[in-house]
Amino acid sequence: MTPSDSCQEIREAVRSLCAQFPDEYHRKVDLARGYPEEFVQALTAAGWMAALIPQQYGGSGLSMAEASVIMEEINRSGGNSGACHGQMYVMNAIVRSGSEAQKQRYLPQIASGALRIQSMGVTEPSTGSDTTRLKTTAEKKDGRWVINGQKVWISRIQHSDMMILLARTTPLAEVKRRSEGLSCFLIDLKSAIGQGLTVRPILNMVNHETNELFFDKLEIPEESLLGPEGGGFKTLLDGLNAERTLIAAECIGDGYWFIDRARKYANERVVFNRPIGQNQGVQFPIAEAFIELEAANLMRWQACAKIDAHENAGAAANMAKYLAAKASWEAANVCLQTHGGFGFACEYDVERKFRETRLYQVAPISTNMIFSYVAEHVLGLPRSF
Repeated sequence: MTPSDSCQEIREAVRSLCAQFPDEYHRKVDLARGYPEEFVQALTAAGWMAALIPQQYGGSGLSMAEASVIMEEINRSGGNSGACHGQMYVMNAIVRSGSEAQKQRYLPQIASGALRIQSMGVTEPSTGSDTTRLKTTAEKKDGRWVINGQKVWISRIQHSDMMILLARTTPLAEVKRRSEGLSCFLIDLKSAIGQGLTVRPILNMVNHETNELFFDKLEIPEESLLGPEGGGFKTLLDGLNAERTLIAAECIGDGYWFIDRARKYANERVVFNRPIGQNQGVQFPIAEAFIELEAANLMRWQACAKIDAHENAGAAANMAKYLAAKASWEAANVCLQTHGGFGFACEYDVERKFRETRLYQVAPISTNMIFSYVAEHVLGLPRSF
């Protein structure tokens, strides 16, 4: 039995819920650059967003493999998990690194949907992927933390109650390793915005809400520290490996959506008195994209297995994300090419999904950063930067 087979009941249940939100719904939200509030609420009410929260805190306590199926099916149905996937993986940092008091306080509310924590503040304008050199600082003063700095590409702030922030608590010059001296914090957005935190939305090519954040002497309680002081990089990785694995599953879902649409159109579209899918020039690229997608899917399951076994999943998660994003993008191109001019028409939804899946060549980690990670940490090659 494959991991997919064992998750069939979850797959069918999520697929049934998603069927209540057809292409027209997602198309309308995209056109309005809106937020699929009803869709996210339905997923939350059904308990799917609490998949990775342990049962003792009100969640479902599902495995990463099972959680990945939820994300896959959302995208395979024509939806976009990017609107809500943060709710599933961001809280993983609390599960893995939070104190018992923090778990008791936040996880039941996150599980019920009463509290949304969909944002993680890491990337900065001047450092990008060079996380260990970030310039946002948190300084302890009179029993509180004072935060100054700037973040960019921080998603879903407007639909979150809290966020996790990575900031430097020990100057870079005073640590032995660049990854030391970083700390994670839980930020109450409702009390922070306008009181030291300014949010500036960034309009972009995808209907993906993202923002630039400015911290100017933002004060937060001492107990906002998540995990050990100076150990924020490890706390961050607990969330990022889950993020990359779940996004790999989303890309797999996108890929199957594109293959299904291309196959269906190639069978139905008749030109020169024959279905275009009869032509090898049309069918071979679809077949190739499907093969690549099936291979990427296997890497997804390996990453899930590593995380579920509490093993080091860095390499597997990165490789799964790379292969799945690449396969979904290739499938997107094949689907658009198969549809020809109709692929550019909004009513076919290909162009919308085309834009959405392109994001994952860049985010949440770029292809080149994955190459660098594998070269250094798997192949033992010299660090390139």
